[in-house]
Amino acid sequence: MKITDSIKMAITTLLANKMRSSLTMLGIIIGNASVISMIGIGQAAQQLAEEQFESLGANVLFVVPGSRESRRTTFDTPKTLVLSDAEAIATQVPTVTEVAPQINSRLLVTYGNRNNNVSIIGTTPEFLTVRSFDVAQGRFITDLDVRRNNRVVVLGSQIVEDFFLGENPIGKRLRIKNVSFEVIGIMESKGSFLGTNQDESLYIPLTTMANQIVGKTSNYGLELSFISVTARSPQDIFAARFQIENLLRLRHKIVREDDFRVETQKDILNIVGTVTSGLTIMLGAIAGISLLVGGIGVMNIMLVSVSERTQEIGLRKAIGATEGNILSQFLIEAIIISATGGIFGTMLGIGVLSSIALMSPLPTTVSTTTILLAVGVSGGIGLFFGVVPAQQAAKLDPIVALRSA
Repeated sequence: MKITDSIKMAITTLLANKMRSSLTMLGIIIGNASVISMIGIGQAAQQLAEEQFESLGANVLFVVPGSRESRRTTFDTPKTLVLSDAEAIATQVPTVTEVAPQINSRLLVTYGNRNNNVSIIGTTPEFLTVRSFDVAQGRFITDLDVRRNNRVVVLGSQIVEDFFLGENPIGKRLRIKNVSFEVIGIMESKGSFLGTNQDESLYIPLTTMANQIVGKTSNYGLELSFISVTARSPQDIFAARFQIENLLRLRHKIVREDDFRVETQKDILNIVGTVTSGLTIMLGAIAGISLLVGGIGVMNIMLVSVSERTQEIGLRKAIGATEGNILSQFLIEAIIISATGGIFGTMLGIGVLSSIALMSPLPTTVSTTTILLAVGVSGGIGLFFGVVPAQQAAKLDPIVALRSA
C-alpha cells in the first residue's frame, strides 16, 4: 500500500470521528501553546533585562559595599563604603571620568494631605551623566547645593502625578521625614528598571541626605549605598575595575576577602541571564508536562480505536494487508492528530504572546526555530505514543479479529 493511500485512509477515519479527534487534539493544543507561551515569556524577560542594562551605558561600573558572602548572610547592607572612597576614586583612578556616590532610603513624603513612602536618593550633580538621566523642567542638584546642605529636591515624573495632581510643583515645598524641601526640578521619565519604577524617586543633595535625613551610620565617614562610576571608554572598563579594586584594598587595609564588589554591566547581565535562563527552562519544563499529558491522551484514544476497529483490521489482513501496512496507518493517524494539534497550539501560543506584548513591557517574539521545534515535538509525541497502539493493531491475528467481531 502506498503511503499516500495510508494518509488518505487515516484522514477519512479521523473525520469520521470528528468529536473524538478534536478532543484528542485539545490536549496537544493546550500543551503546545503552554510551551511556546512560557518559553516566549522567559526569553522576553531576558531580552528586557538586557535592554535595560544596555541603557545604563557600556562603560558604567558599580562599586557595592560588602562581599557576596556577607550580603547573602545578613539582612543589613554592609557599611563599608564611604564618601572619601568615592572622592579617592575620582581623583586617583586615571581611567575614570565621573563618579556619583549615592545614599538610598525609603521614607515618608508629605505634600498637603497626600503622603506616601517613596524612594529617596541622596546624590551629587554627576548622577545625571553617570546614570544617563535628564531633567525635564527646572534644574538638578548643583555642587553648591551639596556644599551648603541645601534642602532642595528634584522629583521623578510619577511623583509629580501622584502628589501634585496637575499643579506645577516647581517652587512648591514638600516634607521628607518632617523636613521641608523646595522643589527645584522634575526628571524626564525613565521607566522601570528590573521591576522598579525609576520615576517614583526623589533626588536630594548627598550631604543633606546624610546630615539631615538618615544621619551618619558609619564610624569611618559618610556611609554610601553604592558608587556609580563612568570609565573613559568601554575599552577601559577592566582597567578601571582593576584600579578601583586595588585602591579600595589599600584604603580599607584588606588582606583577605574584599569588603566591597566592583560590578560591570557585563557582570550584572551574566547574573540576570543565568537567572532568566533558569526561569525559562523551568517554565518550559512545567509547560512540557501538559504536552506529555496530551501525548498520553493520544495513546489512550488510539488504543480505544484499535479495540473498536478489530473487525476492520482482521478483514484488511485477511485480504493481504501486511503488519507494516496496519502499523503505518495507525502511526499516521497519531502523527496527524499530534501535528495538527501542534499547529493550532502554535497559533494559540503566538496569540497569547501577542496579547502579553500589547498589555505589558515584555518584548515578546516567537522565532521560526521555536515554531518548527514545537510542531516537530508535537509530531514526535504522536509518533512515540502511537507506537504501542499501532503495534497492538498490527499484531492482531486476522482469524481471531474476524471471529471477535
